[in-house]
Amino acid sequence: MYQQHFSAETHRNLLDRIPQCTGREVSDWLRDLADGPSFLRFDEKVSWLRSEHDLSYGHAKALVHEYDLRRAARNLG
Repeated sequence: MYQQHFSAETHRNLLDRIPQCTGREVSDWLRDLADGPSFLRFDEKVSWLRSEHDLSYGHAKALVHEYDLRRAARNLG
């Protein structure tokens, strides 16, 4: 699956709009990803969020990217 890469600014803007668009905080979505199915591939996580929670592609992708960034930061720390 082709993955469009968002700039850091676009990523931040998407995250900032998630609470307003979904009615849930980013931290809630990240917890869902942590507690959800243990998909290994990025696109599987995006597809799961889209199908299970009816999120837009951009929001789902931003959430998975943020989840992966935070997980990587924890693993380095």
